[in-house]
Amino acid sequence: MHRVLLLGPDDEARRALHLLIDRRGLAVVAATELESAKKHLAAADCDIVMAASEMAADVAKIGERPPVIAILKTRDAATSQALLAAGVDDIALEPLDELALGLALHHAAARPKHKPGHIEVTSETALVGDGPGMTKLRAMIRTVAATKTTVLITGETGTGKELVARAIHEASPRRAQRFVAVNCAAIPESLLESELFGHVRGAFTDAVRDKAGLFEDADHGTLFLDEIGEMPLALQSKLLRVLQDSELRRVGDSAPITVDVRLIAATLRDLDAEVAAGRFREDLFYRLNVVPLQIPPLRERPEDIPALARHFAARHGERHHRDVVLAGDVVEALAEQPWPGNVRDLENTIERLVVLADGPTIDLAFLEAVAHVKPTSTSQIDDQELSIKKATRSLEQDLIRRALGVTQGNRTNAAKLLEISHRALLYKMKEYGIS
Repeated sequence: MHRVLLLGPDDEARRALHLLIDRRGLAVVAATELESAKKHLAAADCDIVMAASEMAADVAKIGERPPVIAILKTRDAATSQALLAAGVDDIALEPLDELALGLALHHAAARPKHKPGHIEVTSETALVGDGPGMTKLRAMIRTVAATKTTVLITGETGTGKELVARAIHEASPRRAQRFVAVNCAAIPESLLESELFGHVRGAFTDAVRDKAGLFEDADHGTLFLDEIGEMPLALQSKLLRVLQDSELRRVGDSAPITVDVRLIAATLRDLDAEVAAGRFREDLFYRLNVVPLQIPPLRERPEDIPALARHFAARHGERHHRDVVLAGDVVEALAEQPWPGNVRDLENTIERLVVLADGPTIDLAFLEAVAHVKPTSTSQIDDQELSIKKATRSLEQDLIRRALGVTQGNRTNAAKLLEISHRALLYKMKEYGIS
């Protein structure tokens, strides 16, 4: 039986809500002041907090606590967004009836207990960083996690779109079920339909037995479709039908199969432009884009880089059995870099430093030698070296080396990161003597 802490003024609306919760057979403790609520939270004698809107943000900031539902007297989008950004888990509008109360309590009960600084997920999917961008992103994840609605994640390569998708799954009521991820761009067009929807024996030449698709594998769980912008038009209509009807047909079969799957999609492409160009179905775009989540690039949240750098150093130190730490000035230098490959770029650099470290501390000299990273704020420029041409050449060489490092020597992908043609990259590598 859930225990509800009711926080707010002792007025007619609060007393009516108290009676409504009582009638559901739930235990209720009431508090009119934040200090009194803190005592109940410290004693761990409540599982859910329902708080008046003017007090909800304060109680949401308390360290370890149960889910918090803010009660609003009037519908106000700006107030709701501010409360969610402050860490409130859900919003309810007075006066609540039996159905609205039941849904609010059900969603809250499905949420994990809040701990400060992160969403309650596994260490592999922990979202590191407490800057404004990540704080807002975590608030949105908390909001959508308890629902079944589709989510469209956008962001540059390396920002962690799959990480966010996993965080949504693991903060949701489906976390005990499977999380299935597939990159639509990595599977040949001729095989993608069978991979997603399955096939029956004899559907095509190599179909020697019935095979379930990824939608069936993810039944009652979450399916993450990465690079959905690469999905062929013919398959887009079939995907739309599954989203609308929760039914699919295996390739070569006429019998429908019912599935209960929460779909999360991600893309690098501008789907608005793809729709305008006729390469992506408009109706599917609107069906996917119910809740859009934009992940900010790392250059827009440099305040998160120190925490990320130390997190990756600890993770890869444990993985490679290397007990190393980053010197303070190294962390500062890393925070000054643009990181064109975003979090993945930073992680690859940190792992390289950890693997190649020849001592317990990674210092600035080692950072420059191994990762070609120089602190920009402390670098000295010779009075005789103010040539724009020389500075441009030096910057080009550094970016090319870093792009090749991020892509593990793949020149085609490095050219894409650098936003130049493959031919131009080869020319510059030859010019600068980069192998």
